[in-house]
Amino acid sequence: MKVILSEDVKSLGKKGEVVNVSDGYARNFILKTGKGVEATPANLNTLKLQKANDEKIAQENLEAAKELGEKLASAPVTIKIKAGEGGKLFGAIASKEIAAAVKEQYGLEVDKKKIVLDDPIKELGTHTVKVKLHKEVTAQLTVKVTEE
Repeated sequence: MKVILSEDVKSLGKKGEVVNVSDGYARNFILKTGKGVEATPANLNTLKLQKANDEKIAQENLEAAKELGEKLASAPVTIKIKAGEGGKLFGAIASKEIAAAVKEQYGLEVDKKKIVLDDPIKELGTHTVKVKLHKEVTAQLTVKVTEE
């Protein structure tokens, strides 16, 4: 019996795949637990429409990430903080502060978890920070740290 999986099933397939299983396995496990539906022409047509819609949404997300990346690359963020002698900061600037500064200065929403910092910024000056917006899009954000 052919079945369309509605969720991942270990050692059988991933969500959306059409797999061929024995009738008993399909009736007693796949269909009964809701892990799949029978592959009728109507269900296959629905699957095709759903895949097309998913691809369209994924493309829109990618385009939005590229657009946000371009905005971030062309917009340096300035953060003012108290500093001591030699340009050492009192404290450090983490991804949370950078995300807050981007939102305050440009009104752009950037998740702090997407900002990639090896170590917190602890010195005055200009720093380049990576922002992972999408699995295919990584932007370079310029952060200028100045003394308050």
